[in-house]
Amino acid sequence: MFSKVLVANRGEIAVRINQTLRVMGIDPVAVYSEPDSGALHVKTAERSVALPGKTAEETYLNIPKIVQAARDCGADAIHPGYGFLSENPEFAQACGEAQIAFIGPTAENMDALGDKVRSKDIALRAGVPVVTSSPVCLPGDREVEEFVERWGFPLLVKAASGGGGRGMRVVNQLHELDTNMKLASREAQAAFGDGRVFLERYITNPRHIEVQVLADGSGHTIHLGERECSIQRRHQKIIEETPSPALVPELRHSMEDAAIAVARGAGYVNAGTVEFLLDPHSGEFYFLEMNARLQVEHGLTEAVLGLDMVEWQVRIASGEPLILQQYDIQPRGHAVECRIYAEDPYRDFTPSTGRLLRWRPPSGPGLRLDSGVVEGEEVSIYYDPMLAKLIVWAPRRDLSLRRMELALSQFPVLGLITNIPLLRAIMGHGQFQRGEYDTSFLEWNPAITVPSGTGESRSIAQALAAWAWHHPASPASSSVAVGDNQPSSNPWLSAGGQRLP
Repeated sequence: MFSKVLVANRGEIAVRINQTLRVMGIDPVAVYSEPDSGALHVKTAERSVALPGKTAEETYLNIPKIVQAARDCGADAIHPGYGFLSENPEFAQACGEAQIAFIGPTAENMDALGDKVRSKDIALRAGVPVVTSSPVCLPGDREVEEFVERWGFPLLVKAASGGGGRGMRVVNQLHELDTNMKLASREAQAAFGDGRVFLERYITNPRHIEVQVLADGSGHTIHLGERECSIQRRHQKIIEETPSPALVPELRHSMEDAAIAVARGAGYVNAGTVEFLLDPHSGEFYFLEMNARLQVEHGLTEAVLGLDMVEWQVRIASGEPLILQQYDIQPRGHAVECRIYAEDPYRDFTPSTGRLLRWRPPSGPGLRLDSGVVEGEEVSIYYDPMLAKLIVWAPRRDLSLRRMELALSQFPVLGLITNIPLLRAIMGHGQFQRGEYDTSFLEWNPAITVPSGTGESRSIAQALAAWAWHHPASPASSSVAVGDNQPSSNPWLSAGGQRLP
């Protein structure tokens, strides 16, 4: 087993990994950029190493700097978290060359599955249905014209590498195609360093469902159930739940079997997620892609199974066999996750930056908060605007949704605009409560992104918050402040294992 692990990430996922490493008796080492010098993930690590620079390219995406930091601190292994270099085969290869273990799949896994067209070939060979797509191409290539002539519209332009909704454009007419391909290519180049794209037949109003898998070095592979990820904005997930309200047992088993077939077909090792699109009209499902990393929403699986995904990642990477058997996987209850972003959902999801003047998460049974921020922290322009993930568990779906709506209503945040009002509106929407939704939920319900208050009222609120920050209340008055909830003893309510302020 490892004695020291460098966590090559930031924010809530770095804090969350630090927690598990400490529980396992492993020293976590943080890396940080200049804007993150006082960040929570630095404070929760045993040791930290500075990465000179401010931008992601200068720091968290800089392979030589991170590998050197691991060497300097004597780390046995590197955990990449998700995002940044987590699916970069060159990074995994560099770790191997430096004789530092990489906590994740092999470079070969990432190389094969990171290319969405190659990954579809793996699925086809495993007997799993896929959405029809073109070869990888660039704007203007002959393959584009041939695919359009054969399949028509609507089409989806997708980046060949990466994920997270970047480099994706829906095209409904021919005159839109060239512009959208160029935009998708530029976005993919900026995000992943690879401007290649491809075309895919667009399934209208699908449901997005994924299956978590674990596999060890001997080929022993199991699934850990599914997660529904259909509530999205700009092809990026904002609400997830498990189990999916769309699946009947037979369909669920078919998707689980398909996920294992893809993982085995790829010779996959460690934790991964096989994503599917479910056509609600035909009941058919199609392989979408396999994410060769830990998912943002892994906490949902932990909530219903009572296991630690990061722990299993570490154990498998250290060479231990996966002792879990498929019959050990018995989900219990229902879990929902909301991603809390510093963004304005009523102004086209524009990111919000500034000082977090008030950050008082709710408490109560079945609540867990994975957060990378603390009250008083400055949220910069340099990184992803996700502040935290709020996860709620309950014995039944209806209770889980009620707990989430209540928790969101008791989560006062000042200093930044967040998407909490939008999340509350979705939780209270009848269509969502009935489980009758798909990836077009926000498009079909545009009124849900119409602000209930004016920009002027929000500006006044921000000004009052700033005044309150510089004029702190007395202990007596602060003890009765509305929404000023104190943390409970519930172990589910934590910020990567740290007690909330």
